[in-house]
Amino acid sequence: MAITIDGEHLDVENLVRIARHNEKVEIHPQSIERIKECRTMLEEKIKAREIMYGINTGIGELSEVALSDEQVKQFQRYLIYNHAAGIGEPAPIEHIRGAMASRINVLSKGKSGCRPEIPLTYIEMLNKGVTPVVCQKGSVGACGDLAPMSQIALLLMGEGEAYYKDERLPGKVAMEKAGIPIPGLEARDGLASINGSNLITAISTLQLFDIDQWLKQAEIACAMTLEALYANMKPYDIRLHEARGFPGAIRCAGALMKCIAGSELLAGKHKVKIQDAYSMRSSPQVIGAAHDAVAYAKRQVEIELNGVGDNPVFFPEHKLTITGANFQGSPISLPMDMVGAAITMVCVLSERRLNRMTNPNLSVGLPAFLTKGAGMFSGMMLSQYTADTLIVEQRILSAPASTMSIPAAADQEDFVSMGMNTALKNVQIIDNAYGILGIEFMAAAQALDLRDFKPGKGVTTAKGIIRKYVKRLDEDRPLYPDHNKMKTLVESCEILQAVEEAVGSLG
Repeated sequence: MAITIDGEHLDVENLVRIARHNEKVEIHPQSIERIKECRTMLEEKIKAREIMYGINTGIGELSEVALSDEQVKQFQRYLIYNHAAGIGEPAPIEHIRGAMASRINVLSKGKSGCRPEIPLTYIEMLNKGVTPVVCQKGSVGACGDLAPMSQIALLLMGEGEAYYKDERLPGKVAMEKAGIPIPGLEARDGLASINGSNLITAISTLQLFDIDQWLKQAEIACAMTLEALYANMKPYDIRLHEARGFPGAIRCAGALMKCIAGSELLAGKHKVKIQDAYSMRSSPQVIGAAHDAVAYAKRQVEIELNGVGDNPVFFPEHKLTITGANFQGSPISLPMDMVGAAITMVCVLSERRLNRMTNPNLSVGLPAFLTKGAGMFSGMMLSQYTADTLIVEQRILSAPASTMSIPAAADQEDFVSMGMNTALKNVQIIDNAYGILGIEFMAAAQALDLRDFKPGKGVTTAKGIIRKYVKRLDEDRPLYPDHNKMKTLVESCEILQAVEEAVGSLG
């Protein structure tokens, strides 16, 4: 069954289904009527020669330049040409599909002034698998993602390039092969296609979905390490976190206890410390803070997915056109900067627990570097080096892009969000996070193999999945294949799926 786009109900999960899993989409009939009503009003205003930004004027610093009737007809084409000015390698297909779905939802609000042919063409492109080739870099996140969205809009004129059935083709050829009519651009159509932060929002949406899965796995890895280090389990009592009240910490404590349920440690069969180190006992507070940051960012992203990110904005019910800055990417870039920092923070916590397992002075009786042959063997000493270098890179990338504005367009656009920089650096932060967590999983499995007790059901399940891919380290071997296998395993979410099947949802 197709996902219906109506301008009101697009959420993270449905955008992921469209962008990543190629779900079919359709526009709600009421949205088509709203689009037509708005277009009628716009055409009346054009006929009356009412001055409207980006329709019968130039844009940016040239917004004071009025266009003739003939120029109005040609302007949208040149607008797309001069804004298709990105650089770099092509963006992933799921990012572009997500941006198209996001833009369709904006246009479905009926406040953008375009013809219905524009969103309907994008619908056909999504459903038939025509994905524009778009450079990754070039957007400053205001006035929206102009450069990448313009590369998408080139297809509306039968230009640019696109992927179709695993081929990279000229845009016109791809559209013809897919049987999609080329609508061309009339007054307002071009600017309505590009004037929002839709690619930033789409990338952020996909990242938030993946980060939620990653945080659940961070909790599983944490539970494994807590068991391996004979942790005092009192700090994970959910009542403690309810007393403070942060939802993320409450959620994390509940997840940890689900993973550890059934452990001999909970039965008091092993001596534990009165208080463990912060990297252990404050895990719910730290991972929980990341959960709360993600929840806030998700609310912001879903507002943007269903909001009118455009300029100008048309209000047919009032016969009114208002020029503003609803394209500004800051409402997305600021919370996503915070999310990037949150992931880095959780990775630092993971590495500190890894250090406690490998350091014989901190590991509560585990052999040095998790090897019985320390001296001849170095065990997982170098695994910590690898985690450390990834974390340093993450710390560098965690500097907020949302404070890095560089003025553009002769200072008419003198504050921009740099939200695309946020999105792209978060790609690398998340990629590193898969590797860091994979190393903690690998070390925790090794440590548990060196203990003689029964862990919790969730922990036992996770260790079983790890051992399908990485064998126990009885003597030194090259570890880079194991590190890469573990990174891929975390990214696949196989551990998470198996644990949730065993103990129930972690959140």
